[in-house]
Amino acid sequence: MATKKVELIAAPKPAHFVGDGFRVHNFIPSGYHLDMKRMDPFIMLDYNSKFHFSGTDTPRGVGVHPHRGFETVTIAYQGRVEHGDSSGGGGIIGQGDVQWMTAASGVLHKEFHETEWAKEGGIFQMVQLWVNLPAKDKMSPPKYQAIKNSEMKNVDLGENGFIEVIAGEFNGEKGPATTFSPVNLMNAKLKSGGKAEFSFPANFNTAALVIEGNIMVNGEEKVPTDHLVLFQNEGETFTIEAAEDSIVLILSGEPLNEPIYPHGPFVMNTREEIIQAFDDFNNGKFGYLE
Repeated sequence: MATKKVELIAAPKPAHFVGDGFRVHNFIPSGYHLDMKRMDPFIMLDYNSKFHFSGTDTPRGVGVHPHRGFETVTIAYQGRVEHGDSSGGGGIIGQGDVQWMTAASGVLHKEFHETEWAKEGGIFQMVQLWVNLPAKDKMSPPKYQAIKNSEMKNVDLGENGFIEVIAGEFNGEKGPATTFSPVNLMNAKLKSGGKAEFSFPANFNTAALVIEGNIMVNGEEKVPTDHLVLFQNEGETFTIEAAEDSIVLILSGEPLNEPIYPHGPFVMNTREEIIQAFDDFNNGKFGYLE
């Protein structure tokens, strides 16, 4: 198999706050060569790099807001998030857990630092990824997957570390998340000097975000903490080697190759569908959430 080469290495953009609880660097869609079409089906990636929040009796976060047409995937590396939506989904995303919410036809959603965690405060580190839905599934019923860290498939690499599979597969081992189109999402948790090889179809849009540590890609490209690697759509395999104990989020998905029409919290295929989404939201069709 041919090597999947690096197209670019993106440094984190200046951080901004989403609500008062999430201090994020946006990679998708605001980065160079990281627009929605190029990264399809991944249409947003916000990275809350390590940030210390002081203790408070009023949990920080984001109040009630709508979504339609895609899925939100929240990966908790440090800290705890409490959330709920108008379809009855919700709960607490603990450290190491993943919340995979299919907004689809529409939900109202809210997310805050978990109450007890907020009182103590501490280091907070999260990723939120938006995965686009195929046109035929955009108006399907909302659903929710609460994925505990213990439910993820760990593929042992011996002295190299292990791969924690959330969705898709690694070395034939499948993750617990169900997806509407082919999506691979996993954490490579490598020890210093540890190495792992990945293989995805050439046409899949593939990237890696260094959550902890520093890595070398394909034996030649150095990538430091909090940087994102975008791979070319040629070749299938690439290697990452950890210069120190590292955690790397790997994402690779088959492009939907459908029109993308985004507006705020809605991502549809046409302008008319966006107008309909606003009408439905304003007419209370997304349900109720306190």
